Amino acid sequence: MLKVTTIEHKQMVCFYYPTIIKKNKMISAVSKFSLLVALVFSSIFHAQSVHAKPARIAIVIDDIGYRYTDINALSLPGEITYSILPQTPYGKRIAVKANAKNKDVLLHIPMEALNGKKLGPGALTSTMNEEEILASLNNSLADLPFAIGINNHMGSHLTQLNDPMTWTMNFLKQHHLLFLDSKTSPNSKAGSIAKLIGVPVKNRHVFLDNQLTDSYITKQFQSLVRYAQSQQVAIAIAHPHPETIKALKRLIPTLAKNNIELVPLSALYATPTNDQTRIAKSESRVISKEGGE
Repeated sequence: MLKVTTIEHKQMVCFYYPTIIKKNKMISAVSKFSLLVALVFSSIFHAQSVHAKPARIAIVIDDIGYRYTDINALSLPGEITYSILPQTPYGKRIAVKANAKNKDVLLHIPMEALNGKKLGPGALTSTMNEEEILASLNNSLADLPFAIGINNHMGSHLTQLNDPMTWTMNFLKQHHLLFLDSKTSPNSKAGSIAKLIGVPVKNRHVFLDNQLTDSYITKQFQSLVRYAQSQQVAIAIAHPHPETIKALKRLIPTLAKNNIELVPLSALYATPTNDQTRIAKSESRVISKEGGE
């Protein structure tokens, strides 16, 4: 029987099966290429995930003006937006300080509620005609001419009425102001009327401090984070209570690790807001001096 050496066997295999060897080499090359492509796409996907565009939230502190301690809201970190009740004892001086810090300032306009609660200065009610509503809004804006827009204080009744909302939105349109619907009523018509007239409008998504406990505020803040992560944009309203300020000082710094950016309210509006947004700081300083401390 003829014996074949190992070397001779390999030569014979190479001689008789060259096609098989070439195919194996091709398969190996294709596998390496596929692996390379997979690694490249994996790297790209990872880079996109790491550098994903952050979600954005705005936090509006409203109901400012009746208490001297409301000024403590200015100590909150980041781009907080401040909404000031018109013609209140401390509202103007706090608004001037906020504006001097380049923070967005809104007018927090009292509007008639279903429960009939007392409204205070600058209020809009269903008994007022167009002339009276426009006069009231003019007086409020004259007090804080650098305001970029308004949001409603209460208003569960008035925001459901066509005429008062139409008059209000016409005023905002004329003065290039935005509107934030506090959504004190699920039946509010403010948003639809604002859009019809061409006023930049957004809705509040979360109230942070309907209960003044740290656990409740934390729970609401977590809801805000989840909403922002889901929708990319979220707006919260809170108030200048000591409990709220203390909780937010702890919670706001946690936004970054959730890839969320705290922005001024105006940053969430596609349309430019108000030419008066950043009134000359020299005028602000004059007002501040007149107001005293």
